[in-house]
Amino acid sequence: MKIAEFQRLIEDIYGVKDSARGTALTFMWFAEEVGELSRALRRGGRQSLEEEFADVFAWLATLASMHGVELEQVAAAKYGDGCPRCHAAPCHCAEPAAPVGAPAAPRGPGA
Repeated sequence: MKIAEFQRLIEDIYGVKDSARGTALTFMWFAEEVGELSRALRRGGRQSLEEEFADVFAWLATLASMHGVELEQVAAAKYGDGCPRCHAAPCHCAEPAAPVGAPAAPRGPGA
């Protein structure tokens, strides 16, 4: 399944409910799912990770649809040529300094 197909599927399943709920409450649900993904990442367990990644992706697709954003198009436009800053794959950008007291985190998408 392509990203656009998934986005349409989520619209078909939840679009009416999500639109009625509105952006603010839908974003709260999205944030809750990100929290559940965080717990799954800490605790491990393949099934839990797969479920939470799918949930986060579904809520992200919902938010994008609510605002007329096509995830497949915007992802390809931003990352299709590699890193948006250095245009390489893998990225060759220097790592930014971590905040005082924080461990340095690996650079991820969009960072």
